[in-house]
Parts: sequence; C-alpha cells; structure tokens
Amino acid sequence: MTAGAFLVAEMRRARARRGWSQEELAKAVNYSASMVSAVELGHQPPTAKYVELVDQALDTGGLFGRMLTELVSLDRAQPWLRGRGEIVAQSRVLRWYEPLYVPGLLQTEAYARAVFEARGLLEPDDVERRLTERMEGQRILYDERPPRLWVVLDEAALRRQVGTRKTMCDQAVHLARIATEHPRVQLHVVPRSAQEYPGLGGPFLLATLREGTELAFLATQVGGQELDQPTDLSRLQRVWEAILGDGLPPQESIEFVREVAESWI
Repeated sequence: MTAGAFLVAEMRRARARRGWSQEELAKAVNYSASMVSAVELGHQPPTAKYVELVDQALDTGGLFGRMLTELVSLDRAQPWLRGRGEIVAQSRVLRWYEPLYVPGLLQTEAYARAVFEARGLLEPDDVERRLTERMEGQRILYDERPPRLWVVLDEAALRRQVGTRKTMCDQAVHLARIATEHPRVQLHVVPRSAQEYPGLGGPFLLATLREGTELAFLATQVGGQELDQPTDLSRLQRVWEAILGDGLPPQESIEFVREVAESWI
C-alpha cells in the first residue's frame, strides 16, 4: 500500500467510526457525495483543501493534513497518477509550453506519424497504436466542454523538419487554422530573437482539472513526471508567466506561423 492509499483508507475509516455516510460527510465539507466517493475509491486525488475540511469535520486535530504534507509528498507511486493523456482529458484549463514539437493536441496525422517513426525506434504496431491514441485524444477539443487551451511554442519547433517539407507546411497551416478558428485555443510563439529565456529548461504542462485540482506534467524520454506540490506548481507558474512575456501576441503569432508555412513550400 502506498502512502496515498493509506491516507485515503484512514479517512474512510474515520468517517465510518463517526457513523457518517458519504452523503453526510459531503454535506459537512461542502463537497458532492460523488466527490467523496471518488476520493475513497482512489479515483480522485484528495486536495489539500478537501483534506483540511475533512480534518475539521471529523475533529482529527489536523492529522490527515499532516499525512498529506509529510507522507504522501514522499510517495513516488501515488495511486492517482494519471499520465499526460488522462490529465489532458480531465482538464478544463491547459497551459502547454513546447520548445521541441508541436503539442500533440494540435498535430496533424502526418506530423504525428513522423514523430513516432523517427529513426525506427518504435515497432510498426507501436507506431500505429500511439498514432491512433493521439488522433482520438484530439477529440477533446471538440467535446461539449472542451478545455481552454493556451499554447506557447518556441520557433525552433516550427523550423526543425519533422517528416517531409509538405508535412511541415501542412502542420503550420493546420496550427494557424486552429488558432484562428477555435474559440478556446490561444497560441503564442516565442521567436528566436528572444534569445535565452526560462522555457529552454524543457517542455511542461500546467493543468486545472474539472474538479479544481492543479497539476503539472514534465515530459521526459521515458514517460514523464507529475507534480502536485504547491512549491513546484508555483515555480512553474512563474516560468510560464516569464515565457508568455517573451511570446508574440496571438494575432502576430498566427501571422508568424503562416509565414513559416510558406517557407516550407
């Protein structure tokens, strides 16, 4: 059992000892009963605010809050780790910075295929599986409740050839079209003239999930790292704001991407 799972189990036991149902605890902490159920089943991470309110309702003296801070923060195998795809699917706000590639939500099929086929590192079946997942994942932009998506893209991601020149031209055209037509997508490009800036430390994603949880995701060569600690999130928020300050405004960014598209013809 992980520390996170132990915390959830102890919260459930404390509720049961009080003789409360999930509905009664929900009323006491001013959350929905479905939220309480999701936490107790391990489907939803307990936020610091939720834990604080449970401590108060069950008169624990802050026990669960201390467990969350001092134990769960050390647990590198939390049961609610989602992976980037699941984080994106559950988000209502996404702030995505990429210095290397066009973000997956905005990739054309040809561009995504070229990414997965690069240097033949993946088996053909794995390429097809990942390609299908990526294309299906893009449907979230056209759901009834699509996330609000802010993308900051380094110019280098538009200049480095991925696939053929046609692939790059079509990708840039596609990117400009979505940034122009989609009401919930906003694009900023950081031009090479910005020189050195904080974003060169690597790509990351800041997400606000539908229930209000704040998470970050750092992409790596072997998957990624998910962050939920306030100090980490605060630091990445400052980095995001600094990057955004170096980016071109939305309309200038769209015009810039269109010029890049023409350069690939």
